Amino acid sequence: MSEQAVERNARKVREGLVVSDKMDKTVVVSVEDRVKHALYGKVMRRTSKLKAHDEQNECGIGDRVLLMETRPLSATKRWRVVQILEKAK
Repeated sequence: MSEQAVERNARKVREGLVVSDKMDKTVVVSVEDRVKHALYGKVMRRTSKLKAHDEQNECGIGDRVLLMETRPLSATKRWRVVQILEKAK
């Protein structure tokens, strides 16, 4: 039989700033979202904190990272670190 390429669904990707790395293999990432108010039209900044899986514990506080959505890894962890875009100074 010929090899079949398994097509994967598009996953959500977010960019954020690491705010905590105290847990083992887990980082807390602050993600900023710009949302326009429905009635008044003002552009507001909304931030949310996401827990992400960091297998090698290589992220530190202040790093800018790229996250990708994944299957639930724990009760609150549904994201994983794909790439460190910029290390903290």
